[in-house]
Amino acid sequence: MNDSAIDYAAVFQALPGMVALLTPGLVIADVNEEFLRAAGRKREQVVGRLLFDVFPENPNDPAATGMRNLKASLQRVMATGERDAMALQRYDVEDPERPGHWQERYWSPCNAPVLDPGGEVVLLVHRVEEVTELIRARGGRSTGRAQGLEAELYSRARELQELNERLRRAHAREREVALALQEAMLPASRQVGNHRAAVRYRPAVGALNVCGDWYDLVDLVGGHRLGVSVGDVVGHGLAAAGVMGQLRSALSATSRVADGPAQALDVLGRYAHVVDGAESATAVTTFIDFDRHTITYSSAGHPPPVLVHPDGRVEFLDRATDPPLDARPDPIRRPEAGTAFTGGATLALYTDGLVERRREDIDTGLARLADSLRRHRAADPETLADAVLLELLPPGGATDDTALIIVRL
Repeated sequence: MNDSAIDYAAVFQALPGMVALLTPGLVIADVNEEFLRAAGRKREQVVGRLLFDVFPENPNDPAATGMRNLKASLQRVMATGERDAMALQRYDVEDPERPGHWQERYWSPCNAPVLDPGGEVVLLVHRVEEVTELIRARGGRSTGRAQGLEAELYSRARELQELNERLRRAHAREREVALALQEAMLPASRQVGNHRAAVRYRPAVGALNVCGDWYDLVDLVGGHRLGVSVGDVVGHGLAAAGVMGQLRSALSATSRVADGPAQALDVLGRYAHVVDGAESATAVTTFIDFDRHTITYSSAGHPPPVLVHPDGRVEFLDRATDPPLDARPDPIRRPEAGTAFTGGATLALYTDGLVERRREDIDTGLARLADSLRRHRAADPETLADAVLLELLPPGGATDDTALIIVRL
């Protein structure tokens, strides 16, 4: 039998369990008959509507987390392009015959992507097994071992619900700490003489609002000069943020007394050897001399900065690239290179979360970044930064942290 002879619509309807096809915007594109039967809905009540409009969270249950957990899973699938099997979820459903009345339901969901030839997620397969009857253990229909199993499942589901609520509260407290830490360690956008700098910071999907990526702007001694740096520490969360803070502070201090960016990274590399958690950390730093219209730069395993000239020519600053900060047990002097710019040019530094995607060569991401910067080069730095993030980051967020800094020269 060849593909043309297969009735895929009939296959879809025959799939076991409840199955829905969702768009990347989480709109229901299609469902099988089992989905309608178990959900107690008609097709016109479901298809073409946002999933969480059809099945909202139970407003009478302040501890409900099913909708939030499901949304996070779907966003992970969109960001990674990989299947995500969820733990058992309690997700109450409003009785279609009695608005305002909610039925306690338990589900075992699994979400998978449908990719186009380019590897982009074009649809999401949302498959669900309802296990409510197994959880309830009611009505005396089961006895002995089966009834004990149902009671155990019910108890475990309750424990899972309580654990989810404790984790939610702990996450909220940790997020408050993360936000305070981020605000204390990372500088805001600033005016540099007549030049404006814009900064953006996006944590990975599912991470706290603080992570291992960092950026810095440093007023350098002697003349009208500015040091601009970005770096990347492996990992997410508060531990990575602590390492990030140490490396950022060290490079900020070193840049003020170094004779150039290479020497600044030399010293930082030696420091990284004694910092737990700094393994494989990367950084790139640029020294901008506004009087001489020059940029000197050096990179320790980091993606190259991008210089966009006023005429639209794009230049990657990639002639001084070296291994990551702690790669050599006996550090040697790092390379350093320079280039010239004219007034109105734009310099962009970033971390790999902006350009790297799974199953895609990094050159593709770099080309996408260059094109976005070139097309929007006439915009002010704040508008330009927003445009770049909008065009390069996946709609559901990236799986890696992203930092971006743009300076109008």
